[in-house]
Amino acid sequence: MRLFHAAGSPYARIARMAVIELGLQDRVAVQEATLRDPFSALLPFNPVGRVPTLVLDDGTTITETTPVLMMLDSLVEPARRLLPGPDRPRALAAYGRVLGMMDGIAVWNRELRRPPHERSPGVIALEALRAVRVADALERDVAAGVFVAEDAAFLALVSLFGYCERRHTMFDWRQGRPALSDLFDAAQARPSVAQTVPPAGMGGTAPPMR
Repeated sequence: MRLFHAAGSPYARIARMAVIELGLQDRVAVQEATLRDPFSALLPFNPVGRVPTLVLDDGTTITETTPVLMMLDSLVEPARRLLPGPDRPRALAAYGRVLGMMDGIAVWNRELRRPPHERSPGVIALEALRAVRVADALERDVAAGVFVAEDAAFLALVSLFGYCERRHTMFDWRQGRPALSDLFDAAQARPSVAQTVPPAGMGGTAPPMR
């Protein structure tokens, strides 16, 4: 199988960490692809051009984070699977909450990459407020032990704040959130985290048209 990713994508990082956590490196080849690029190697497999994209042995292409995790989970025994199920509603809720915040951060970051005269102050203000609100809720979740299991919600949380730490540094997510900061810092020693640290900077663009 082949997992397409972009080094700066927090969504693809969740899938990359999952491959390592599940011990699937011998079964899943991880391939970097360009985004927003009409010549990207990804497009013949996924015309949407988003990552993560998992191409199965028979050519079937699975796209978006949660379906990709479902497919990776299917390759291991049930006790080792990462996605929480309906029997763990708090973990499932936490996973969804993290992905929702990730969406907002991505919009905020994308807006800041526009030329100053094209930015929407209203969108930036909305996403900044959303980020603070959700980060405060996640701080309470962490303090309550919601993220104690190293599952998909945990990986998504680490990926989200790793993105903020390296690529969306204008959001001071650590301020007033000691439980969240401690969990994030402790997670850095895990091989899946250490091997997938995103590059610094606000985000990538396609190479010049050729």
